Amino acid sequence: MKVLLVDDHPLILSALQAVIQGIGSDVTVTGVDSAAAARAALAEDPEWDLVLLDLALGDADGFDVLAEFRAAYPAVPVVVVSASDRASDVIRAIDLGAMGFVPKRSSNAELHEALGMVMSGSMYVPPSMLGLEFSPGARSGGDTVPGVMRTGPEGAPSGHAPLGAAARPEPHQKLPSIEDVGLTPRQAEVLGLLLQGLPNKLIARQLNLSVETVKDHVAAVLRALGVSSRTQAVLAVSQMTQGQGGFFARRPPR
Repeated sequence: MKVLLVDDHPLILSALQAVIQGIGSDVTVTGVDSAAAARAALAEDPEWDLVLLDLALGDADGFDVLAEFRAAYPAVPVVVVSASDRASDVIRAIDLGAMGFVPKRSSNAELHEALGMVMSGSMYVPPSMLGLEFSPGARSGGDTVPGVMRTGPEGAPSGHAPLGAAARPEPHQKLPSIEDVGLTPRQAEVLGLLLQGLPNKLIARQLNLSVETVKDHVAAVLRALGVSSRTQAVLAVSQMTQGQGGFFARRPPR
């Protein structure tokens, strides 16, 4: 597994390289200290398995770099590793296509778990960072849940709802698993591509469907999850699949 690590702090860069290298003997980590160096590394060899990106870079805004990399290299998953623990940063990163968000205060074990989930095709978002607990099945009537960014029809941010605490389930309530949601095989395929941050046009192209059909499937998926936006769907699936091996590993075949 080839990992590109982007962080402009020398000590943190060295420490993260050591931690990630410790995942296994088949892991190769290349560290760069700027967005420019990361661009050069990706341009020279786009076949990276994973990019770990700090948001606070000296030569560029990390969110801009995230959006740039996701657009230019959609097959390469990007995980944000940041000193920030703000829910708004987590949500924005997900909206821009990050497959995970790991705070730098996380333990080595948490970082390993996060990377393992992402490489298995799932997403990683620490629920404790958001203060949110989704309860799929609770219909939102099209309104955005407090604390979650609204997204447009292609998954692009269209404004923010006020950040605030969402109601947590009672202790006796159990968060459903992804299998409990009851998606059809085609809906599961659409959800899988949606979780990769692909817009409807690219999902349609990959599945050889019309854009209108994809929109119908996306709407059905959101209804099944009990959410009203792509970002909410990402967070809901992330919570359902943490510790279960990842959504993609259990996705039904075509």
